[in-house]
Amino acid sequence: MSTVIHNEAGEELAHKALRFLTAGSVDDGKSTLIGRLLFDSRAILADQLDALEKRAAGAPIDLSLLTDGLEAEREQGITIDVAYRYFATKTRKFIIADAPGHEQYTRNMVTAAAGSDAAVVLVDITKIDWKASPVPLLAQTRRHSLLAHLLRVPSIVFAINKLDAIEEDTETAFHNVKASLEAFAQQAGIAVKGVIPVSALRGDNVTTPSANWPWYQGPTLLHVLEGLPSTDERHEGALLHPVQYVTRDSVGEGEATASGTGHQYRAFWGRIAHGSVKAGDEVQIFPSGASAIVAEVRHAALVVDACEAGQSAGIVLDRQVDISRGDWIASPGTMKPTDTFTATLAWLDTEPAVVGRKYWVRHGNRWVQARISAIDARLDIHTLERHDAHELGVNEIGSVQIQTQQPLPVEAYLDNRVSGALIVVDPTTNRTSGALLVKAA
Repeated sequence: MSTVIHNEAGEELAHKALRFLTAGSVDDGKSTLIGRLLFDSRAILADQLDALEKRAAGAPIDLSLLTDGLEAEREQGITIDVAYRYFATKTRKFIIADAPGHEQYTRNMVTAAAGSDAAVVLVDITKIDWKASPVPLLAQTRRHSLLAHLLRVPSIVFAINKLDAIEEDTETAFHNVKASLEAFAQQAGIAVKGVIPVSALRGDNVTTPSANWPWYQGPTLLHVLEGLPSTDERHEGALLHPVQYVTRDSVGEGEATASGTGHQYRAFWGRIAHGSVKAGDEVQIFPSGASAIVAEVRHAALVVDACEAGQSAGIVLDRQVDISRGDWIASPGTMKPTDTFTATLAWLDTEPAVVGRKYWVRHGNRWVQARISAIDARLDIHTLERHDAHELGVNEIGSVQIQTQQPLPVEAYLDNRVSGALIVVDPTTNRTSGALLVKAA
């Protein structure tokens, strides 16, 4: 039986899986860190371990191979795609996303961060001048931290890695880098949950305290992760339900549902963005504006009393309403569609974002055409200052104004991660070009 633990807010965490990603610059040791967590928690299958030992041929096992599964990743020694792994301790379950550190694959890191409860940003101390004052941080360390913060990842932890490679004063090296990270985080408005010295290769302070650094008496990385909260969208208030797909089932003469007998009924499935829904609730449909009453609510093919934010639900209505993928079901009068809004844009394409050009944007499950009507500012990731800009280059972050061809029920991203986020797609190349985080309609 698992031990029940609580976070700072007193929430019970024993049965809530924590989704976290590892981020940072290329070759900072992210894959090795995840491999260490899997190895030390005994989440590796026997055949996997045998394969790694044979590959090592008597040398130390390369733990990064547990996540770097693509042939190109093993050839180049870098992570390209996001790899997901699962493990559990006596107190918590975890879902890990190993995000690539190379600038070319920043879009993959954004994908991983969008659904994460926490981010572990690794800092390779061998790549930076830890004797400088202040210690200069790598661009990707800053960029990934800022993106995780902008994407509303609630818990960010810094892990200063490869301290075992420092032959000099490791305590001074750690504290110098820690001071620089904390200064950067304070300037950026990032709430840091911990700064931990680790050696992913050797295992220091990953799952067990290090005997090599007596000067550090803080928690291990795993101990910090076990106490972090899972992200929950708000359950109270108005319903907002994006329709992902529609099912149609037949009800026989001898069968009955709340919506009637001897006919076909349709269920509108999706993951509730916020609020809750139960039979008897009045709802309104976007974009048609039609109203109906909820006849029944389904979850995992079963009729249930109610569903709430974060759960996948099938909503059956009391009458036939024209609803398809991309529509929204909400509490009456709560949706405020608009075709103009301001947003933070993280640009991920090699072709720059320019004012006036048309793109496709996806909001929930709906695709519409849109254009950037203005670029208000570009964020300098090194100084965190905002500068005037007429375009945004690859991996740049800026504040923009968006105009869509059709009104959309957008909300501020700080209020809701589902209705406040859009992806931008180039209509010519079909590449995912950027991520939009709504600031205000």
